[in-house]
Amino acid sequence: MVNKKTVALAALLVLAVALAAAPSPAHAVCDMNNDDFMLCQPAAAATTDPTPDPSAECCATLGKANLKCLCGYKNSPWLNLYNIDPKRAMELPAKCGLTTPPDC
Repeated sequence: MVNKKTVALAALLVLAVALAAAPSPAHAVCDMNNDDFMLCQPAAAATTDPTPDPSAECCATLGKANLKCLCGYKNSPWLNLYNIDPKRAMELPAKCGLTTPPDC
């Protein structure tokens, strides 16, 4: 029979492994880190009507990002974690004067 201490220790080990495997906040996706995404979040928020125009900081970040790479995430469930509406997010490059990749 497994005792409670063994179960608790196993749970802590699983948690430690999961945390170690999780990307750090500085980890970049498509040349954008978490702080960069958050600069653009208000302009693509799923629950804000109307959404504000993207900030200058958001546009500067998008200008450095790999937009073709970001297109691959337009249907990703992780957008819900950031409260981002994919349709609104896809409108950001044009609002920032950037060209959206043609096959996006």
